[in-house]
Amino acid sequence: MLNSNSYLQKRMKYISYINSPAGCLRLTTDETSVLEISFCEAKEVNDEVRPEVLKNLETQLQEYFEGKRKNFELELNPEGTDFQKKVWKELVNIPFGKTLSYLDMAKILGDEKVIRAAAAANGKNPIGIVIPCHRVIGQNGKLVGYAGGLPRKKWLLDHESKTAYGNWELF
Repeated sequence: MLNSNSYLQKRMKYISYINSPAGCLRLTTDETSVLEISFCEAKEVNDEVRPEVLKNLETQLQEYFEGKRKNFELELNPEGTDFQKKVWKELVNIPFGKTLSYLDMAKILGDEKVIRAAAAANGKNPIGIVIPCHRVIGQNGKLVGYAGGLPRKKWLLDHESKTAYGNWELF
């Protein structure tokens, strides 16, 4: 669930690193919500204190990579502009194993002219995988743009296709 309430006070942040089939992931939460999931180069030492939300995030990501989870049940609190948060809320609605184009996303947002702004917001998504920005592709059906790199985007889409439909390769 994407939390629309953001607060300015300093929050305690907790960090964990996990290895996944798509690469090393850096997970950041506060006491109650997920703040960031990003790809990293190497696994570092995890924080000793890990709130329940961080443990749940690790478990749910493990289940996702094992093909046992298609939907995440986590409180999300990404930092961004109102427009970015609007785009990210729409990304969460893209069904597992499906894709849509940046143009489709702009139409969902109500204006084809916001295609570039929607693409930029997609690229600024701080909570990769759980907010599935990897499910947005070019209008021509080609893989384009992904902060984690196109090979990871391809891996994630192929993983979801295989899990959802028994197909291995989308691209």
